[in-house]
Amino acid sequence: MKATILIGLVSVVAVALAACGQPTSNGNSMNHNAMMTNSNSRANMNGMDHNSMPMNSNMTMDHSQMKSDPNAASQPYDLQFIDTMTMHHQGVVAMARMVDSRTQNPDLRNFATRIIADQEKEIGQMKSWRDNWYAGKPSAMNMEMPGMTDSMRMDMPKLTNSKDKEFDLAFVEMMTTHHAGAVTMAKEALTKAEHEEIKTLSNQIIKAQEAEIKMMADWKAKWSK
Repeated sequence: MKATILIGLVSVVAVALAACGQPTSNGNSMNHNAMMTNSNSRANMNGMDHNSMPMNSNMTMDHSQMKSDPNAASQPYDLQFIDTMTMHHQGVVAMARMVDSRTQNPDLRNFATRIIADQEKEIGQMKSWRDNWYAGKPSAMNMEMPGMTDSMRMDMPKLTNSKDKEFDLAFVEMMTTHHAGAVTMAKEALTKAEHEEIKTLSNQIIKAQEAEIKMMADWKAKWSK
């Protein structure tokens, strides 16, 4: 009888330990190995390549370590810009979608809504240009484009695990860095792009996002008090 009870206790402890090792279902722990990838081996999560996003020692999703697509730098500049800026915009949209559930700040909520609408519209424009100009070309997302790597450092767990004022400040800090990278890429495109449509879009990005960077700086100073 004692042996039977002992075996039962051991089994219960083993099950409990196994459960503790599993990722939680609240979104704070992400099982990247279980994510299904598409035919281009890019994880099906807003187009971001989570297979090549290492987690650092603080469990920070460091998008800056994403890998460029094979031979991306040898592709036409406009194709590199389209694929890279599309990836960049998708990262912004993913961040903006976190806002509603984590803040009561109406300014930040309205800003996030505008970001999603504006950047999804620009993503649609760029995908249309890609279909028209580079149909059948392999993906040319290039992390070496000026502004891309630095702007993709995002501490997603910090955003996920914070709310209200803490979230607001973390969001504007990360979004400011992200916007600065987009402005850098857009300024380079003004001199390197072949298509006038790319240059027009780049001017729009520079004007809009420089204004938003200033606005976020004002918010940060106000909300930090």
